[in-house]
Amino acid sequence: MKKLLLSAAICALATAAMAAPTDPKIDPARLSEHIKVLASDAFEGRGPATPGEVKSVAYITKEFKAVGLQPGGDKTKTGRAWTQNVPLAEFNIKGPVAFTVKTGGASQSWKQGVEIAIRAPQTGVDHIDLKDVPVVFVGYGVKAPERKWDDFKGVDLHGKLALVLVNDPDYETGVGDFGGKAMTYYGRWTYKYEEAARQGAVGFIVIHETGPASYGWNTVKNSNTNSVFDIIRKDPAKVHAPIEAWIQRDQTVDLFKKAGLDFEALKKEAQTRDFKPVTLKGVTMSTAFAVEAKHVISHNVVGVLPGTKHPNERIIYTAHWDHLGVGLPDARGDRIYNGAVDNASGVSSLIEMARAFAKAPRTERTVQFMAVTAEEKGLLGSEYYATNPLYPLATTVANINTDGGQVNGPAKDISVSGDGGLTLQDDLIRVGKEHGRYFTPDARPEAGSFFRSDHFSFAKQGVPALSFHSGQDLVKGGVAAGKAAGEAYVRDKYHQPADEFDPNWDLTGMSQDLALLYDLGTQLANSREWPEWKPGSEFKAARDKTATLRK
Repeated sequence: MKKLLLSAAICALATAAMAAPTDPKIDPARLSEHIKVLASDAFEGRGPATPGEVKSVAYITKEFKAVGLQPGGDKTKTGRAWTQNVPLAEFNIKGPVAFTVKTGGASQSWKQGVEIAIRAPQTGVDHIDLKDVPVVFVGYGVKAPERKWDDFKGVDLHGKLALVLVNDPDYETGVGDFGGKAMTYYGRWTYKYEEAARQGAVGFIVIHETGPASYGWNTVKNSNTNSVFDIIRKDPAKVHAPIEAWIQRDQTVDLFKKAGLDFEALKKEAQTRDFKPVTLKGVTMSTAFAVEAKHVISHNVVGVLPGTKHPNERIIYTAHWDHLGVGLPDARGDRIYNGAVDNASGVSSLIEMARAFAKAPRTERTVQFMAVTAEEKGLLGSEYYATNPLYPLATTVANINTDGGQVNGPAKDISVSGDGGLTLQDDLIRVGKEHGRYFTPDARPEAGSFFRSDHFSFAKQGVPALSFHSGQDLVKGGVAAGKAAGEAYVRDKYHQPADEFDPNWDLTGMSQDLALLYDLGTQLANSREWPEWKPGSEFKAARDKTATLRK
């Protein structure tokens, strides 16, 4: 009995020691300085394959060295580089875009970025010249056999442009075959474009509505009318149609009306399994413009702290260093998309997290810090790492991503992007409680945030991954203040030149968030725990395939 009591006491002490939150003393002033530098006009919005990339990679590398990390990138003759080369294809529309719509014989011209936002084609062509292409409405553009859902019903889309709704059929009703308000991947615009290629369409034009998209037209315009990047593909036409674009809602309603159709009625019909594609009679579209395509090399910046007992097992912290670069001017004439919150704040967090780990005793597992490229272009830097890993994914314990830091002071709660259904999230919740924080599920699951940050690239390969968010329940002002700040950011700054450094930010909340994430990573790095995807997760099968490699 005494032995049992002694054993229980030892276990209790060990548990208490693990549960005691640490204070890595992450300095808000240092966080502020990194953001100020990275989001300055001198870095030109940190566009991949621009002078802004050169400056960004140099700055991050310098700071990784200064805090005490070791290089963890591509292999060299003498060891490792600080970067992983990420080969990409870059596409730009050159010169003006001519876009004409005919309705019943009458024609009108639409302006790029005003009525329509066309992405530079990623098929490798040097020009687009389409004349009087028929237009078809395909509802939500979903083909999901496992849900017995097919918006196409065998219609032949070759030689046609399709108008498609953003988000899932369940978005407005909150109930149905797609899980209610929480967006599935079928709701993402990226899926819509992939389906366009599979259907053989000339292209899909996504109908913009602020609620279903989760952002306004300014975000659409700014994100789609500058440089477009993709990974190098042998046959890009298999995944990209010639035209990938967005259209304003008002223009859509008008087109439907001129074709004798009711947009709202057809949208409601599209929320049902019985929907069939509808041709907009008398409506055609024409467009012509030049395209420049070239291959470039961008870079992920990688630093490591090797583990003392299990160096081949690693926890990876990520944040994307890139933003939109230089693009269309806003109302003030500002053309630099500084990306202060998105995501200079995340890179700042990564650097200072690395400093905290480097100052502490080495953990048993390796801790890796990686600033990835081309997130804004489709999670391309993280996708490249996840499909061309520098270190085995089977023994990668977890990925913890930060995309946008807390600049409005401390919050009482914590959250994540979406709900991935994994024990890593349970670990986060537990550590949050140790720090006196409670967990709030993603406040906007309909926005599909799980698919919009770099952790998704790891999840697709089976690695347990989450993207951390500070909560909305602010110490000063509560949920109302936090919600108002979030809505104002999305409305006025997200993917706009106005996302600039503000010396009046309160970064003590970011510091507290990083202390929490530091403890999460430290506990994982000093344990034999392997976080898992829960039953029913679409990522569980990929992880289970490598289960024998984890002990």
